Amino acid sequence: MFHPLPLFIGLRYTRAKRRNHFISFISLISMLGITLGMVALIVVLSVMNGFHKEIQERILGMASHATISSAEPGGLANWRELLARVRAAPDVVGAAPFVEIEAMLMSNGQTNAAMLRGILPAEEDQVSDLRTDMMAGRVEHLIPGEFNIILGVELANALGVGLGDKVTVVTPQVNATPVGIMPRLKAFNIVGLFEVGMAEYDRGAAFMHMSDAARLMRLGEDHAEGVRLKITDMFQAPRTARAIAATLEGYYRVSDWTQVHRNFFAALRTEKRMMTIILFLIVAVAAFNIVSTLVMVVTDKRGDIAVLRTLGASPGTVMAIFMVQGTSIGLVGTVLGIIGGVLLGWNVETIVASIEQAFGVHFLDPSIYYISALPSDVRASDVLRIAGGAFAMSVIATIYPAWRAARTDPAEALRYE
Repeated sequence: MFHPLPLFIGLRYTRAKRRNHFISFISLISMLGITLGMVALIVVLSVMNGFHKEIQERILGMASHATISSAEPGGLANWRELLARVRAAPDVVGAAPFVEIEAMLMSNGQTNAAMLRGILPAEEDQVSDLRTDMMAGRVEHLIPGEFNIILGVELANALGVGLGDKVTVVTPQVNATPVGIMPRLKAFNIVGLFEVGMAEYDRGAAFMHMSDAARLMRLGEDHAEGVRLKITDMFQAPRTARAIAATLEGYYRVSDWTQVHRNFFAALRTEKRMMTIILFLIVAVAAFNIVSTLVMVVTDKRGDIAVLRTLGASPGTVMAIFMVQGTSIGLVGTVLGIIGGVLLGWNVETIVASIEQAFGVHFLDPSIYYISALPSDVRASDVLRIAGGAFAMSVIATIYPAWRAARTDPAEALRYE
């Protein structure tokens, strides 16, 4: 069977038992270093992906993928027509009307700012997970005209209230009275508590019936501020929402989750990017250990190099031989790293749970952290990038020692043989 000479000799050197066992030890350490570095990088990025996915799902479970709202004061009187047209659009899987109010909530001498959202309980399931996040009470208890409200658990704790208590809502709108301008106040009955696991909502959001919110905002009777959308592919939400708005008559404001939470998700991407760079340094250190390994191999094989040169091997052939040898170390380390990293990434939740059960500890204490399990999301794109980067560094690390080997002078090398 035909074998290219550099590949044949390079692999033979890799398999052969060397006289210098220290060189073999350094080669093994380099290989294991690449493997462990890749395993650490794949597992850490998988766990970060899992956390990011969990947080993203919780945020989008309360926030809509996109909103189309009225650009004119007074809200939308024809929101039912708008809702029907939006639902008929392609890529839209759900839509619901809403009214939003920035207000202050007061009770027991405590005051807290919150975003109040007026909803229709029968429609809200299409765009949010409020029903599944309820800790007490029911969404159906939001009945028009009864001025009922559902609070986040942390918001209720901050106000010192619970189910069945009352809370006073103070809106930015004002009333003209004989004694002057007074803020508009309205007492609401607390009929439910919800918990999302995100402080932004648990401490800063509340829900009421849309008609009650419209009355607080002094919108027309049965008016809505806009429509919230749920898109088939949330990453296409900006394009889809603007395409829908372009087909509507009149002027509308369009926003999507990438705008509303831009800073938060940008911070997550930056965190992942920096963690990737930091952990890649571990792989880089291991990969460049190949340099020291090959330098010692070249020194050990000076006689062999001289014989090959005298038999007609070109400097390029000699260089290729040692690049094959170093690359094979990197290739084996990369393959083992992929296998170990993917297997550990797939089972990290089970492994961590077993360790917690065996030693009676909690790495993520449920009383402190909202996410008490260790989520993991192994992505093929991350694994391929890591493997490609590790293998590329291994190849680069072989260039200098192989070049040194190609510059070996046969006469000088054979003088003392």
